[in-house]
Amino acid sequence: MRISVKCSAAVHVLLMIAMLPAEKKKTSEFLATSVGNNPVEVRKALSSLKKAGIIEVARGPGGASLAREPEAISLLDIYSAVDSASLDELIGVHGNPEPRCPFGRNIAQLLAKPYGEIGDAVREKMRQVTLRQLIEDIQQMEPELQ
Repeated sequence: MRISVKCSAAVHVLLMIAMLPAEKKKTSEFLATSVGNNPVEVRKALSSLKKAGIIEVARGPGGASLAREPEAISLLDIYSAVDSASLDELIGVHGNPEPRCPFGRNIAQLLAKPYGEIGDAVREKMRQVTLRQLIEDIQQMEPELQ
């Protein structure tokens, strides 16, 4: 069970966009240095966040800014923007169970309901966590960011 690292990289980028001074240009090259990723990957994330209406990106070297207030951006919004994998598949079922075995032929159906409920709980928790909360949390960890 794992949520892709695309989500944490996007949160990282959004924190920088939200918290760094407006005059600091938040270009993909600059953001990629902190994220520890390739600028191309950061540009892909920025593009996805822009399509989702989470950020605005100025042409040229202008950089990015939030399109919504941090309290209006949930972790689920961010995840949904950058990761095409469905939370319905958060926990997978092994691929080749023996269909002649009563356990093998029923395992997917048996686990569908509890796994679906787990996915629903994860979605609900991600919906409750906002970028504002994450900003406040990092400010407590790093007081100089206030």
